[in-house]
Amino acid sequence: MARRLLIFGLGYAASAVVARLDGWRIDATGRAGKLDFADRDGVTAAIGAATHILSSVPPGEADPVLAQYGAVLADSGTWLGYLSSTGVYGDTGGAWVDESAPIRGRRAPRNRADAAWLAMGARVFRLPGIYGPGRSPLDRVREGIAHRTAQAGQVFSRIHVDDLARGVIAGFDAPSGAYNLADDVPAPQDEVVAFASALCGAEPPPVVPLESLSPAARAFHAENRRVANGKAKRILRWQPVYADYRSGLRALSATTSPTAASAAPATASPDQR
Repeated sequence: MARRLLIFGLGYAASAVVARLDGWRIDATGRAGKLDFADRDGVTAAIGAATHILSSVPPGEADPVLAQYGAVLADSGTWLGYLSSTGVYGDTGGAWVDESAPIRGRRAPRNRADAAWLAMGARVFRLPGIYGPGRSPLDRVREGIAHRTAQAGQVFSRIHVDDLARGVIAGFDAPSGAYNLADDVPAPQDEVVAFASALCGAEPPPVVPLESLSPAARAFHAENRRVANGKAKRILRWQPVYADYRSGLRALSATTSPTAASAAPATASPDQR
């Protein structure tokens, strides 16, 4: 039987998944897709034809995919996947957190969506900050919009978009449940920015007060956690090719032009897929 993937929200991360698939039929909603999300008959037919269904649509007040098509998806009997966020764990004060931790993040709609997809038997991929071609600290440095905050003890996990895609594909043959897809070496954001600056041959950007950042950026910096990826390694047999930000940024530096630009955030949160 031919494999057929339906994607709700064909954005940056989901496009990386598609790029690694050979011989698959792809249907998708979103700006890069050909399906109209509001075309209930068309989307319902695509759900019925799919062998695998992946949603990368972040929730607003509710998850729009579940609100419109949850009952159809629940009855489909097909493989379900959902790109969630490690933000569901909330602030751990820099401690390590794995999939056994309770959901207690600051964004209730994301927490509800994560739990609802799990209840439907989906593979829920919890993602930290996503970076890759056109969306990395290198791009922020080159565009002159990088900054440091000098927050002592603040640590974050990250995931290169190619490693994210490999993890999702590895999940095609895995049991349902939550899986953290993150690199092996969480690090302070200022350290990452300084390394990116060195790769670009630039001085590190200035330190700015948190109060000067956008509300979304301040919320991002208000949390501090290290994300454990052991379950994905054991069950998915997945290993990040870019095990830390240094290897990931070096690879990007070697393959991208210094004049490369992106209209999207240079390091995307899972809600900016």
